[in-house]
Amino acid sequence: LWSRLCDRKESSNRDRMAASERILLGGGENAVEMEDLVEEEFAVSNSSDADAAFDAVIGNIEDIIMEDEFQHLQRSFMEKYYLEFDDSEENKLSYTPIFNEYIDLLEKYIEQQLVERIPGFSMMAFTTSLKQHKDEVSGDIFDM
Repeated sequence: LWSRLCDRKESSNRDRMAASERILLGGGENAVEMEDLVEEEFAVSNSSDADAAFDAVIGNIEDIIMEDEFQHLQRSFMEKYYLEFDDSEENKLSYTPIFNEYIDLLEKYIEQQLVERIPGFSMMAFTTSLKQHKDEVSGDIFDM
């Protein structure tokens, strides 16, 4: 009797688990087979080291641009040059060296931070990878 009760309980647990999996995975006609999930998990776990490295760099860039030090750098630059700009739609020649200084300042800062945070970081390799992943990066980060 005890073994039959245990067998029933085990069978009942398996049935509940299977039902839970069907519910969690879509249930009914749209149920995702476990086999498909295993294949998908295998594909995800085999994603390339290059993709993982790219994701790590993007994550670090997001962190860097949100930090107080980066915000202070931008604010200080703006305070230094805001009087040079007016409300006209004309792009004056005097804007070019200011723009170049801004780009140089921020690019150097971000690259320096990435080198400190990611062992073996190469901006040249990242630039190549960025071109390959440009559709995967959110607009704000890519526009920077």
